[in-house]
Amino acid sequence: MSRAHNILVVDDERNVRATLKSVLEDEGYGVRTVSSGEEAIKATKRFHPDLVLLDIWLPGIDGLKVLEKLGDADNNPVVVMISGHGSVESAVRSTKLGAFDFIEKPLSLDRVLLVVANGLKQKVLQDENLRLRAEVSERWTMIGESDAIVALRKQINRAAPTNGRVLIFGENGTGKELVAHCIHALSQRSSKSFVEINCAAIPGELIESELFGHVKGAFTGAVSDKQGKLDLADGGTLFLDEIGDMSLRTQSKVLRALQEQTFQPVGSTDDHSVDVRIIAATNKDLQEEIKSGRFREDLYYRINVIPFHVPSLRERRDDVPLLAEHFMKGAAAEYGTGLKRLSEPAVARLTAYRWPGNVRQLKNVCERLMVMVADETIQETDLEPAIDAFGPSDERDSSGDLELREARNLFERRFILTKLREHAGNVKQTAMALNIERSHLYRKMKSYGIEPGDGAGE
Repeated sequence: MSRAHNILVVDDERNVRATLKSVLEDEGYGVRTVSSGEEAIKATKRFHPDLVLLDIWLPGIDGLKVLEKLGDADNNPVVVMISGHGSVESAVRSTKLGAFDFIEKPLSLDRVLLVVANGLKQKVLQDENLRLRAEVSERWTMIGESDAIVALRKQINRAAPTNGRVLIFGENGTGKELVAHCIHALSQRSSKSFVEINCAAIPGELIESELFGHVKGAFTGAVSDKQGKLDLADGGTLFLDEIGDMSLRTQSKVLRALQEQTFQPVGSTDDHSVDVRIIAATNKDLQEEIKSGRFREDLYYRINVIPFHVPSLRERRDDVPLLAEHFMKGAAAEYGTGLKRLSEPAVARLTAYRWPGNVRQLKNVCERLMVMVADETIQETDLEPAIDAFGPSDERDSSGDLELREARNLFERRFILTKLREHAGNVKQTAMALNIERSHLYRKMKSYGIEPGDGAGE
């Protein structure tokens, strides 16, 4: 059951305050009344009204001044202005300052109730919009403090306010879609639509219909007119994900649409004009695709106005603990489970892994760990089944592209673990078996995130 709405009545006439309080309370609203602007500002902070009925002519601070201050209130109430000396000028000024409506005295109670009901509907929509924006903002937050991510954020902040076309490069799973959303959110088009299309996921014969729309009868199955993504994105942003997989025929039509800001739906001869900012992304080397004849050079230069490179997770290892914590918190909230923590060796192991699937793979692994590990603390030994479930182990399939030092470190770490297990976790005996000083072994164990308990226990 929804809560009763709170209404604050601000008027210097006692009879008006009493009448409005009585009528509004009969409708089930919670009502407070005050007689001055100063009292209204104080009451707003204590009472947190959803709607304020505010007289323009008040002793001390007048209603328009109060209206300005209410615009900074935490709960952002809907304000309806009341005046016994109504004028077009007052109504226009109050509307510009953010008033929802304007009522003249003598008051019609039916009119008051109607305006209040409409104002509260507006308040509900306003609050819902803020909630959804907050959810979207949280969903598309860029997690990380590595040099690569700090540099990427700065680039987004510089490029977003412009209308320049953006081409985002990066491996699969690095977060190219996230970058596109961040650019849109910080652009002058943020209040308009963000529309995306995955060029690799849609068959070649259907992608033109998805992009440009079609008219009824344009092809078998076109039983009605369909609006395309370009139309839907008018005034906003169109994100062409995996544009490197787009056919040459469609590339030609996209190029024309970009050049002329017009297009024709499939089966139609009518031109549609749109104002759209294009953001494209690819995991391919488009220069190589151009050389091989699979991508149009003129389209490449048309979309590659502002290039972005999204770093792989291997290039931002310092962000792995932050990302893991973020994904685990999200999984705990989604599945209703208690939040688990990673042991230090587990964090070190996650950080050392090469993540061929990048951030997407890390997210999947963290969700699996939250569901499948029974203990509150996730140990290093819990990681292998989760990592193997979503991609090859770095010691095996990814070793081909490891640098020599990395490969040596991975081998040495595994070798130390094996010897520790052979000696039941006894560091002294393990050091003797390895023919190194115990202090040296401790230093190596610390650098690799290994604890004595990772053996069979002393």
